[in-house]
Amino acid sequence: MDIRELLLKDVMIMNLKATTKEEAIDEMVAKYAEQGIITDAKLYGDDIRKREGESTTGIGDGIAMPHAKDKAVSRATVLFAKSDAGIDFNALDGQPVHLFFMIAAPEGADNTHLAALAALSSLLINPDLVAQLKQAQTPDDVVSLFSAAQAAKEAKDAADDAKEAAPAPQTATIQTGAKPFIVAVTACPTGIAHTYMAEAALKEQAEKMGVDIKVETNGSEGVKHKLTANDIARAQGVIIAADKKVDMDRFDGKHLINHPVIDGIKKPEELINTTLNDEGAIFHGNGAGGDDEEEESGSLWNRIYKDLMNGVSNMLPFVVGGGIIMAISFIFERYAGAHSGLFTFTNNLGNYAFSFLVPVLAAYIAVSIGDRPALMPGFVGGWMATLTAASFVKAQNPAGFLGGLVAGFVAGWMVVGLKKLFANMPHSLDGMKTILIYPVIGLALIGLVMFFIVNPIFAAINGALIGALESMGTGNAILVGTILAAMMSIDMGGPFNKAAYTFAIGIYSASNYTDGRWMAAVMVGGMIPPLAIALASTFFPKKFTEQERQSGISNYALGLTFITEGAIPFAATDPVHIIGSSVIGSAIAGALTQLFRVNVPAPHGGIVALALTNQKVGFLVSLIVGAVVAGLILGIWRPVAKENA
Repeated sequence: MDIRELLLKDVMIMNLKATTKEEAIDEMVAKYAEQGIITDAKLYGDDIRKREGESTTGIGDGIAMPHAKDKAVSRATVLFAKSDAGIDFNALDGQPVHLFFMIAAPEGADNTHLAALAALSSLLINPDLVAQLKQAQTPDDVVSLFSAAQAAKEAKDAADDAKEAAPAPQTATIQTGAKPFIVAVTACPTGIAHTYMAEAALKEQAEKMGVDIKVETNGSEGVKHKLTANDIARAQGVIIAADKKVDMDRFDGKHLINHPVIDGIKKPEELINTTLNDEGAIFHGNGAGGDDEEEESGSLWNRIYKDLMNGVSNMLPFVVGGGIIMAISFIFERYAGAHSGLFTFTNNLGNYAFSFLVPVLAAYIAVSIGDRPALMPGFVGGWMATLTAASFVKAQNPAGFLGGLVAGFVAGWMVVGLKKLFANMPHSLDGMKTILIYPVIGLALIGLVMFFIVNPIFAAINGALIGALESMGTGNAILVGTILAAMMSIDMGGPFNKAAYTFAIGIYSASNYTDGRWMAAVMVGGMIPPLAIALASTFFPKKFTEQERQSGISNYALGLTFITEGAIPFAATDPVHIIGSSVIGSAIAGALTQLFRVNVPAPHGGIVALALTNQKVGFLVSLIVGAVVAGLILGIWRPVAKENA
């Protein structure tokens, strides 16, 4: 794809009127919407701001590259904008930004589009091009400059590819008397811009320093220039410039430095010198290292939470897919009968998905701790937790969700222990670890632990918990429902929200997917925040900006479908009023679900689950009362927006 197909003249802004970062984003998004490049300015703008929240795209030297990839984009485009005065864009070097490249990539962008975007990004490393762009007066000037730069880069890339295609020395020793050779990996979360800019910066700096370098990119178009075993063996050291996880085990035994991707762009010389001086610690893959392994940041609780969320996030597709299909099956049962093909097919399909909940949860908790070797033991341990007979004692209940949680953590740390135990094996036997030692010993150990310890203990705990909940009086049930629903609104998708949802899922699965009392409280509680915002922005319009009122409309749909995260953009800018009112409304709604004894036998669906509830009126009353109370508090409590004052 010709780069001129991305740099459309009609969407260029040669003199930005904006004076602030927010105004600049709004002006560029508006230009995209005006030219039909995006179909939903709110969605695209929110994704741009979300990316800015992760780390600024103001990379320094007067350049910013805000970017987003979502379904609102109709075609891959790069909007060029120029500000003669400069705008404070929170750039890394603290200097004003003069050149903006807002990248819009369609959700299903093909490799051709992504490759073109990558090429465009890498051109901006050239200081001569940047200087000329700052002097450009017309869109034609911009296109002409990029066309010339692209032609020069293609010629150089062709020469590099020819060099790379030449047979490399088949040796595992570092060459002496020749150019030093190092390898690098670059990656950023979106994989559109920074990945390729870091690649270009490292290659350009290495050429200046007389160093041979091969850079693997992990971008949206996949892994490019993948490092071979021979590349890694020959390399003096490894540079990782990445903001997301990359395959690390292959670098076992090499000097390695690990930095954010922006350092690859801004500090290539420093990274290369550090590598050439062997200042990077020796990396040990498979968790076999000691103090020189990459350290986990944060507290023990943060580590546990990260591991748990890895399990929950991988489990959720099974919960949502299976839950909604199962909910639909009950509707078919009601109108077509229990023996109809529609009911049996959908009900069985939902149950098939649900049967994987605990095994997948345990497997991916284990993977978060012990990496891929822990997948199989975690999966088997989770599956054993779902079986009533998987223990040396007779029990009426399986270890269930709680047992699966424990299985995941046990399997993960057990594999970490095995890695350390076999860390001193000869490297020639490394292949045996993943093929033979970890699977066989890991399976045997998790089987013993689950059969003799975890399942007997947690089957008893599970049974006691179910019995206690079944005998719980109305007053206690209301208290629990209040707390669970309030937790759904405290952080809207964060640790409190996930803890409440995980608890409800645990009880739901332990009851063989019939006890949805706590799911009712959790679901209604999670629906309140976006609905409260929608109501408040509708009936108290002066309390919200025009953009917020437009966003508020979409929260009706988000709230009704149990997508609490729809409230996050509002909570981020006004946490006290949004979270405070939402917690109160959710708590009231959760209490009402227990007062009305609402049971929701589905783990997701929002208003769709109304068809399955035993107390449809109670569900609706709880939802409406909670949403109205939260909406009124928010509408009355929130101050008038500045633009309406």
